[in-house]
Amino acid sequence: MRILIVEDEQDLGAAVQERISLEGHAVDWFMTLEDARAALATVDYDFILLDMGLPDGHGRDLLREIRGSSRDLAVLITTAEDQVSDRITGLSAGADDYIVKPYDLNELVARIAAVARRYVTPRKQVIHHLGELTIDRENHFVSRNQQKLDLTAREWAIMELLSRNPGRIYSRQQIDTALYALDHEVDSNTVEVFISRLRRKIGNMAIQTIRGRGYCLNDKNKS
Repeated sequence: MRILIVEDEQDLGAAVQERISLEGHAVDWFMTLEDARAALATVDYDFILLDMGLPDGHGRDLLREIRGSSRDLAVLITTAEDQVSDRITGLSAGADDYIVKPYDLNELVARIAAVARRYVTPRKQVIHHLGELTIDRENHFVSRNQQKLDLTAREWAIMELLSRNPGRIYSRQQIDTALYALDHEVDSNTVEVFISRLRRKIGNMAIQTIRGRGYCLNDKNKS
C-alpha cells in the first residue's frame, strides 16, 4: 500500500515511518496539514495515519475533506490518551479506527492491516492464481508451484501493485511511486533491476514488458 503519515512529533513520526516501511509499504510522512494536502493532491494513497492535533490545524478538518471527496481512502486517527473528544469527533467525521498515544508499533501495524481488510471487496480479489504462481495480497506472499518465495520488501511492492489488476499495464512512474516515498530519489534503471530480479524468482514469462508503456502480470493462465 501507499501510506501517508501526518504526525508532528518528530521521533514518533520517524519511528512509525520506519516500522511501517518494514512491512513492504511505500510510506510518506509529513508534519503539517498544508504538506499533507499537497501530497494528497499529487499521490494516490491507499491509507492515511492521521494525527488530530497538528501545528496548522486539526486533523478532523482534513478527514472531513477526504470524506467529502470521492476518494476511497482508509483513515486511522491517532490521539492523546485524555482527548476522548478527538476520538468521538474523528469517528463521527468518518475515521475507520483510532489508536491512542502512546501506542505499540506492532499494534499499529496490526490495526493498519485490519482497517485495510475492510476496504477489500469481492471485486478487489486478494488471491490470484496465475499459472504456477499464487499471489496472496492480504498475507503478503507469493508462491511458485506451492513453494513460498523469499521476496524483498521492494520486490513485493512491485508484485502487490501489478497483481491488483493482472493484465493491466502499469507505467514505470507508477511502479516508482509504489517503490519509494516522496523523499527518495529513484535511479533511472531501478525498476528494470527489480523486475529482472523478480523474473528470476517467479519466472521470465510472469511479467510482460510492453514497450514504451510499462509492465503487466501475464494473466493468460489466470484462474
